Amino acid sequence: MTLSIDCGGLSIKASVLDEDGTMHAPAVAVPTPYPLTPAGLIEVFKKISAKLPKADRITVGFPGMVRHGVVVNTPHYINVKGPRTKVDPELYYAWKGLDFRSLVQESFGLPTLMLNDAEVHGAGVVAGSGFEVVLTLGTGLGCAVFDGGKLAPHIELSHAPIRRSTIYDEWIGEHERRRLGDSFWSRRIRAMVTDLRPVFHWDRLYLGGGNARRIRPDILELIGDDVVIVPNAAGIVGGVRAWNLTRI
Repeated sequence: MTLSIDCGGLSIKASVLDEDGTMHAPAVAVPTPYPLTPAGLIEVFKKISAKLPKADRITVGFPGMVRHGVVVNTPHYINVKGPRTKVDPELYYAWKGLDFRSLVQESFGLPTLMLNDAEVHGAGVVAGSGFEVVLTLGTGLGCAVFDGGKLAPHIELSHAPIRRSTIYDEWIGEHERRRLGDSFWSRRIRAMVTDLRPVFHWDRLYLGGGNARRIRPDILELIGDDVVIVPNAAGIVGGVRAWNLTRI
């Protein structure tokens, strides 16, 4: 039984799944509290897990750059009041270089796997053949790359510059979606896919995350047959398959 936790900038969601990826309880979601220390996030995990069945292991999908369970960079949890607010230097150094996987494992006494949240999401949707790219649309932009079902090293595409004045995280994130409205925001998603297609030359692109469902149907028809919209629940369901991922 796997406690699968999907950590977002605006909410933290979790459920417990069996080895087939079937949820044994409805997902529990709570707003992401700010300011958020590592110890504070552990407490959120404990409150959520207390509402769920007992688990034998834990999967954490974490926003930002994660290497071997160590936080290299996180774009939200270092901010005073959440995404797009002032960075707190103390929070920045509390998270940077932290072996959060070990902290979770010690706190719960259970084997723990920690990956970038888009990588966990991808584990739940990729077919396992060809070159597959997963982009998650939520507070910002998440990215994961798979070749023949094997996970490639993580890149923070969200921090890549776009249109000379900003980065992808800000250009297509939740803040801009609300400002623009779904129609104009959907056009940006199409532009992003068009720009990135010659960069990746994917066989399939999966668009997931909480905002993928907000892409307008008329825009979806123009994006291309190599693009698949997948449910946000994959961020939790992928917590089981993530344990069997091999890396390139």
